[in-house]
Amino acid sequence: MSYTAERKPHAVLTPYPAQGHVKPLLKLAKLLHLRGFHITFVHTEYNYNRLLKSRGPDALDGLPDFKFEAIPDGLNDDDGDVTQHIPSLSDSIRKNFLQPFRNLLHRLNHSATAPPVTCLVSDCSMFFTIQAAEELGVPNLLCWPACASSFLAFINIPLLVQKDESYLTNGYLEFKVDWIPGLQNFRLKDLPDFIWTTNLNDVMLQFLIELTVRVHKNSTIVFNTLEELEGDVINVLSSMFPSLYTIGPFSLLLNRSPHNHLASLGSNLWKEDTECLEWLESKEPRSVVYVNFGSITVMSAEQLLEFAWGLANSKKPFMWITRPDLVIGGSVILSSEFVNETRDRSLIASWCPQEQVLNHPSIGGFLTHCGWNSTTESVCAGVPMLCWPFFADQPTNCRYICNEWEIGIEIDSNVKREEVERLVNELMEGEKGKKMREKAMELKKKGEEKTKPGGSSYKNLDRVIKEVLLKQN
Repeated sequence: MSYTAERKPHAVLTPYPAQGHVKPLLKLAKLLHLRGFHITFVHTEYNYNRLLKSRGPDALDGLPDFKFEAIPDGLNDDDGDVTQHIPSLSDSIRKNFLQPFRNLLHRLNHSATAPPVTCLVSDCSMFFTIQAAEELGVPNLLCWPACASSFLAFINIPLLVQKDESYLTNGYLEFKVDWIPGLQNFRLKDLPDFIWTTNLNDVMLQFLIELTVRVHKNSTIVFNTLEELEGDVINVLSSMFPSLYTIGPFSLLLNRSPHNHLASLGSNLWKEDTECLEWLESKEPRSVVYVNFGSITVMSAEQLLEFAWGLANSKKPFMWITRPDLVIGGSVILSSEFVNETRDRSLIASWCPQEQVLNHPSIGGFLTHCGWNSTTESVCAGVPMLCWPFFADQPTNCRYICNEWEIGIEIDSNVKREEVERLVNELMEGEKGKKMREKAMELKKKGEEKTKPGGSSYKNLDRVIKEVLLKQN
């Protein structure tokens, strides 16, 4: 599609302000830009400043038709470099975001350098945008950047609360949730952990209940997933939300487009260590364990130690991403004994370009927290996983990885070095690891088929643009 500058459709994209949400929404923004849209991408001021720190002072200058803006988040956080407290952030979204967002839309519509706003594309968790779109009289496309199964679980929260209070008793995590269609044989522990609370006034529970009220049946929702990954759930959701599109994985769709001019528009809130790619060049094919627990997972110093010595004792080369705030109440400290033991076969880095790492030939397995971005990126790279889910939708993703797709093995939450050593060796050279790798490669091929021209994800992206975003109210 081609438009004159004055006639370009103008999409305003608003992610939930955390790394795992910013990344997929930016990919979607790039996909729309490549199809002719003028883009305004909205960060919070806190994350805007973090990006300038991590990517450089010119990182958010953007392009003439791809701009970045910021709104306040209503919190009093210092000028920090960590993920903000999620419950506080979620509560502030409910109470403080709508008016600054209205002000931004007003300013954009009276700008001399951009066309009028024609549509909003919003993270489902930024549900205040639904009201803003109605006031402006433009379409609002909602994006659920996590697995579709977590969305199905969340919209059943009101029923879950009413249905059976027996899950509030001791041992409730083993309670079988067998009455949600599409989630057969799921236990409560397989659902997002925000649901696990026994406190009905919990901030996150109330936030999600409001989400289920605001996202009504007439909403149009896109999912960063494939029918092959979550077919039963997509079928159930399609019967509930008539305007639903699966257009994932975003990364594979984006890889099919010439987008060199967009490469400088990054989403990582930490500075990337690209030297790790050079280190990987020196390693044998499929020999390296990649370890990354994502942007929010934290662990105790004891758990860090168990992972460290499990990796060391496996004798396998490994590359470990350790954020500055990975350890609860302290910094990441690895003993000189550990460093000396693993010096010739390990690389410790603070952050990295994960998709490039996962697609490197030397990577043989991924020790992960099971965030949806990491899960889909591992699937797209055909890499099997060791799973240590931490919170949110990660237990659900872990369930799919290990039980439904059979491309991963779960590590006990009470992590022990002996188990880590055993499972790393199974992943890298065991019979089960070999079968998981074969299944992961099969899923990768399916993803590639669905995102090429003529594939369902490719066609669904074109459909949602034509049927929703370009629709005149």
